[in-house]
Amino acid sequence: MQLPRFVKVKQHFEGPRIDDIEAEISQQMEAIRLADQVKPGMTVAITAGSRGINNIALIIKNLVRELRKLGAEPRIIPTMGSHGGATAEGQVEVLHSLGVTEEYCGAPILSSMEVTQIGETAEGLAVYADNNVLASDGVIVVARIKVHTDFKSSQWIESGLMKMAAIGIGKHKQALLLHSYGIHGIRDKMPDVAQVTLDKLNVLFGLGIVENAFDQTAIIEAIEPKRIAERERELLKISKSLMPKLPVDEIDVLFVDEIGKNYSGTGFDTNIIGRMRILGEAELTSPIIKYIIASDLSEPSHGNALGIGLADLTTRRLFDKIDLKTMNENVITSSFIMRGMIPLVIDNDREALQVALRCTWGVEAAKARIVRIPNTLHLKYAYVSEILVPEIMQQANIEIISEPEYLQFDELGYLPQMAEVH
Repeated sequence: MQLPRFVKVKQHFEGPRIDDIEAEISQQMEAIRLADQVKPGMTVAITAGSRGINNIALIIKNLVRELRKLGAEPRIIPTMGSHGGATAEGQVEVLHSLGVTEEYCGAPILSSMEVTQIGETAEGLAVYADNNVLASDGVIVVARIKVHTDFKSSQWIESGLMKMAAIGIGKHKQALLLHSYGIHGIRDKMPDVAQVTLDKLNVLFGLGIVENAFDQTAIIEAIEPKRIAERERELLKISKSLMPKLPVDEIDVLFVDEIGKNYSGTGFDTNIIGRMRILGEAELTSPIIKYIIASDLSEPSHGNALGIGLADLTTRRLFDKIDLKTMNENVITSSFIMRGMIPLVIDNDREALQVALRCTWGVEAAKARIVRIPNTLHLKYAYVSEILVPEIMQQANIEIISEPEYLQFDELGYLPQMAEVH
């Protein structure tokens, strides 16, 4: 089967960007009057999640620096539900893969899966908190605010500070409890759990991070505890307006170079690919993609291929990297079993593309609408099949930056990873 030729395209998105992280952190600490809250010798926990947030290590490093200026003793607490295999050691490994180390950030990492119940919601749901957080004099909740990959909330509380306060600080035990209610738990019950955490703990402030379409830091904002829920709703709307998207909405085959936890909590960003695959939940209406190929699994995922079930085909290379114990722990905790199902495993990229095209039912390979992206987080550059060129040329925010050419596979039938993804 002769595959079509492809052109490389560059998408232009608009949005703010913070260039000087250190200066911004200092300004935010002044705005929140940190010096009035922190006294010499005070121990302060800084939450650190598992998401691949741009500049997260630098942001935490500067929070540590600001706290040390005031004589405080900062400590970094891994705050993630079942990630890292739901083990203390695994969660430290996740942080290290994100660049968050004791040496770089200048503070110890205290990792434990032990929690204590600190209260309950109005309807009687138990609320837990990490013991290392409880042993600290104060806590700073740090999280990126963006649309969730599992649900859409009418409350506009999705992935952000509230989720970090609930499932992050509550660790695996809280994650299991909330996910036992399915979407209802993490969408409707999670904000109430978070509010109990914010009320019970000495939260100094929340540090909300918003990224632009290029995965760059767009907003860093210190938020008083009593305003976290209200302000998160506003920042979520800003984040949604900045989100990137695929070059076209109707696609025969979407080829994704890598999936992984550093790109999205579900390996793929469901908002980008238009697939949810959660029992009882409606699928998104756009984009419309017939087949998705997942070619490889990122190293920072440590074998956790959660989200592989969102693909239709994968490669032997990716399959061989899956750590079933780590992935299954995450899948079972979430209770979204379909997202952990293994798709058709094909020997390499070339054959996976040929199989997908063979199954497009009446669409000639030369006329297939194919899009190739590095992952679902970095969408500045993409490759599109030649048939899409006229459509792409009608879009003012996309430019074609190469001549049509055939894909070049290596001796094993794999494509080299895309360059210039940022």
